[in-house]
Amino acid sequence: MARNIFVNLPVRDLDRSVAFFTQLGFSFNANFTDETATCMIVSETIYVMLLTEDKFRQFTPKQLCDTRTQTEVLLCLSTESRAEVDQLVAKAVAAGGSVYREATDMGFMYAHSFQDLDGHQWELVYMLPQGQAGA
Repeated sequence: MARNIFVNLPVRDLDRSVAFFTQLGFSFNANFTDETATCMIVSETIYVMLLTEDKFRQFTPKQLCDTRTQTEVLLCLSTESRAEVDQLVAKAVAAGGSVYREATDMGFMYAHSFQDLDGHQWELVYMLPQGQAGA
């Protein structure tokens, strides 16, 4: 049985976050959506729960970090191609996100990054199939 992962992220404005990630091509599960949370579908086994900060606080006794000045986590998603990496970063910037690190080409892997509207850092990578050299 495959495991699922549910990443929980606090957001300051749920509607803005949904609009942002919709522009990147993600969809949402209406069964897990209300005015305080939504379930963003990344793949068949990966989901991101976008929770209002008040809702998120119900799950932890710890203080939330300010992701505009601190890093809480780096989220890394694989892609199908270098072009998809660049397209997603461009969509993120067009939707109001920002680039926080320039693209890196390591030959076997190409990576680029963006910050979403709440400062969460997203890494996008394309890795060559095993046995292939060069990009």
